[in-house]
Amino acid sequence: MLHIVLYEPEIPANSGNIIRLCANTGAKLHLIEPLGFELEDKKLRRAGLDYHEWAEVKVYPALADFLERVRPGRVFALSTKGRKLFSDVAFQAGDALLFGPESRGLPVSLLADLGEARCLYLPMRPESRSLNLSNTAAAAVYEAWRQLGFAGAALK
Repeated sequence: MLHIVLYEPEIPANSGNIIRLCANTGAKLHLIEPLGFELEDKKLRRAGLDYHEWAEVKVYPALADFLERVRPGRVFALSTKGRKLFSDVAFQAGDALLFGPESRGLPVSLLADLGEARCLYLPMRPESRSLNLSNTAAAAVYEAWRQLGFAGAALK
């Protein structure tokens, strides 16, 4: 099982899409306050469709609270500032994938605390600025889940 951690997410539709991602992959979603929306937001509900009941979503007042309560195996930040290609990591069950707010990304101090080996990036064309949060989460989660043999999936 993987953990998706959204640090101060701002856009309800992105979080709703990630709720749907969690429902379909078995990942757990952790939201770090402050949130840029209410959990009852219509856009969040619409993006997550009827998947809310199938996803485990928890809210924490600070990243330290998540780390203390959940104690993930390892934490990997995904950032345009990352130096290690996301697919070069050997993911393990219990790993946490940390994503920053859409408008500004993760704080540089937080990335420094994690260290270069835990700051990952997805490749993009040179003129690109960033990928959408929910698209980045989907790519990273599916790569990690693939490495874990799609544990819990109904494979055909």
